[in-house]
Amino acid sequence: MKKKGLPIGIFDSGVGGLTVFKEVITLLPHEDIIYLGDTARVPYGTRSPQTIIRYSQENTRFLLHQGVKILVVACNTSSAVSLPSLKKENEIPVIGVIEPGARRASEVTQNKRIGVIGTEGTVKSRAYERAIQMIDQKIAIISRACPLFVPLAEEGWMDNEVTRLTAQSYLSPLCEEKIDTLVLGCTHYPLLETVIREVMGDEVCLVNSGKETAKEVQRVLNEQGIATPGKRDGSYKFYVTDNAKRFIKVGERFLGRRLGAVNEVT
Repeated sequence: MKKKGLPIGIFDSGVGGLTVFKEVITLLPHEDIIYLGDTARVPYGTRSPQTIIRYSQENTRFLLHQGVKILVVACNTSSAVSLPSLKKENEIPVIGVIEPGARRASEVTQNKRIGVIGTEGTVKSRAYERAIQMIDQKIAIISRACPLFVPLAEEGWMDNEVTRLTAQSYLSPLCEEKIDTLVLGCTHYPLLETVIREVMGDEVCLVNSGKETAKEVQRVLNEQGIATPGKRDGSYKFYVTDNAKRFIKVGERFLGRRLGAVNEVT
């Protein structure tokens, strides 16, 4: 019973994980959440695996110290690299964004040709490829790094000519590969969904890993009997490691709502 009252912990390398946070609070409005954005050390996508693991372990220790009942690794790069060690080291459930997205993509593809877009770190890790082929080895996966999508999303350029041209440059090769499913393998990318859909066409199914991760969190909470009863609205706390003002500015654009106080921690 005590665990039911504890919050969900979510961490990301920066502000992008708020798209996962948004999906979680939509599906689980009664849960309290503590969010940590490691804004002092963003981006993770260009870091070595050893560094990403160390950062992820430090983020995890901070959230465990806050007393969370489940940990959500909202960063695709961190999920790809550090999830096995985090699961091994911690007793609470640890959920990343790779496996839920891979599972959904495997379910919806009809022609067994799936595209994955993400940061350089996520693409190089081949984490989505491994996760999808563990489900079905007959599926072909075509991956492409789209690093400029992150600054475009944070600048608020969700739908303009620069974003459209960038998307065409990145995604045209995937169109030629005749994929029928595309995994948005970075937490920023759902913000650019309109432009991505324009380039890919309506016949290609877009998989939002954040949305699938929220479903996985709900499943685990219910399965373990630690979901908060639906009698009140959840409360939210936000922490960053640098530049709270920018986090608030960009984060409120991402969420479409006020964040309130954001605390800076070392």
